[in-house]
Amino acid sequence: MIQAAIFDMDGLIVNSEPFWQDAQLAVLSELGVQLTRQDTIDTTGIRIDQIVKHYYETQGWQGPSCDQVCDMILDKVIELVAIHKPIMPGVIHALELCKAANLRIALASSSPLRLIETTLKALDLEDWFEQCHSAEHLKYGKPHPEVYLNAADSLGISPENCVALEDSFTGLLAAKAAQMRTIVVPEHAVADQARWVISDVKLTSLNELTTEILTR
Repeated sequence: MIQAAIFDMDGLIVNSEPFWQDAQLAVLSELGVQLTRQDTIDTTGIRIDQIVKHYYETQGWQGPSCDQVCDMILDKVIELVAIHKPIMPGVIHALELCKAANLRIALASSSPLRLIETTLKALDLEDWFEQCHSAEHLKYGKPHPEVYLNAADSLGISPENCVALEDSFTGLLAAKAAQMRTIVVPEHAVADQARWVISDVKLTSLNELTTEILTR
């Protein structure tokens, strides 16, 4: 029986993926790294420190450390989220359904905790989430399931009794590896790809979510 709903954040709750793309392009390009917007799209859902480390190892640069570059990118994303407050369609609807179904609600994100806290405050969503977990300091980020397993453990609920809501394929793999029921809301540009078939349910928007989809 489903007892908890665990949400991803970037791309599902907040439309921050374009901000991550813009910030990576601006910061890394200034350091001489060769990358395209498609490169930033292809790494959606992966921790920013892993992305930065990859470019440092493959292309390198002089000056700031990988940690400093991560902070520069994160600062830019936080600034843009605070200004634009880009909540995704159907978020409140989904949270209200979870509450009405007496589901515990948590968040499991690859993003640093600083961004999670800033985003939830900017969107006035802080009170909805009983637990918030970041993969920032874990040995492995998504697609490793640890951040989802930690979220379930903090609620005292078995992963098999949790439903995970995701937008990225990387996150979907993490939730599946955690043995959770999965609902995916992929970006429209990639929604027709065959790989989403591994999810239990695919939606075009959180507005399509129903109690039956959540709890069956």
